[in-house]
Amino acid sequence: MLNTLNGLFIAAVLAGTPLLLGALGEILTEKSGNLNLGVEGMMFMGAITGLAGSYYYEQAVISAGGNPNGVLSAAIALLTSFLAGAGGALIYSFLTITLRANQNVTGLTLTIFGTGFGNFFGEYIGQKAGGYVAVSETTKKAFSGLHIPGLSDIPVIGPLLFEYNWLVYFAIIAAVVMAWFFNRSRVGLNLRAVGEDPATADAAGINTTLYKYLATVIGGGISGIGGMYMSMVTTSGVWVHDCVSGYGWLAVALVIFATWSPARGMVVALIFGGLTIMRMYVNIPGLPAQIYDMFPYIATILVLVITSMRPVSYTHLRAHETRRHLQCPLIH
Repeated sequence: MLNTLNGLFIAAVLAGTPLLLGALGEILTEKSGNLNLGVEGMMFMGAITGLAGSYYYEQAVISAGGNPNGVLSAAIALLTSFLAGAGGALIYSFLTITLRANQNVTGLTLTIFGTGFGNFFGEYIGQKAGGYVAVSETTKKAFSGLHIPGLSDIPVIGPLLFEYNWLVYFAIIAAVVMAWFFNRSRVGLNLRAVGEDPATADAAGINTTLYKYLATVIGGGISGIGGMYMSMVTTSGVWVHDCVSGYGWLAVALVIFATWSPARGMVVALIFGGLTIMRMYVNIPGLPAQIYDMFPYIATILVLVITSMRPVSYTHLRAHETRRHLQCPLIH
């Protein structure tokens, strides 16, 4: 029983990491007042560009008679996936911030575009490569679980907390830094002001357009890294058609469940990760597998219902906090 619970926890962490990264990107975006429903599209773009970046780096080094470096290959995957997600978000930003296009329609269009982008180039590069795209064992090892001397050797606790791949710890650090950024830094408070009351923020001298662009583009880049996790870790460095399918929408649901909090997002990502792989550990006879896929969305609906029943308007409280912050002379 204990081994089953340990296995479920580890699998939940691994499955929840791409959801956390996608959600962090969307939280940063929504804090600026933009609703980008193109998370799944940006994750698809990050998934294929991250894998392709590592793959082409390896091919170039091998063609030159050298041996690929796993750390450098992983860094290239990280950078290319971030740039791809940021590029998709930049398109969204230009259309919605500069041209004032409808955010919902633009976000959905980005999802469709990104999904097609990922699957098309995944299949295209696979055909050029002889059937499928796959990175070398050197790069796969760079994305495998770490062994932290001393910590990983602690009985029970070591395997549960200190033997994950580096992207898991990257996501946790990103969530902690983002939580501090929103609540403690001047720029983060300004960003919240832009999202909650842009007219007041503009009157206070904050460049609302710049803040919206930067938050949306960087948020898209973080979501792209979440997609890269799917292609480099979940599918072990092999391109699988529709490998990100559904995860972008789960990330959006996670944002709502966590009530736009990066700190709570870490906990909710663990819950959602556990729900997505529960079918492998908890088998209820006669229960269709699709029912398990519904659990995260059902939980999100319940949270929406509960939060909407609050006696005091959360929006009004946040607006009051924003106005009080803008009156502070240290904002500039």
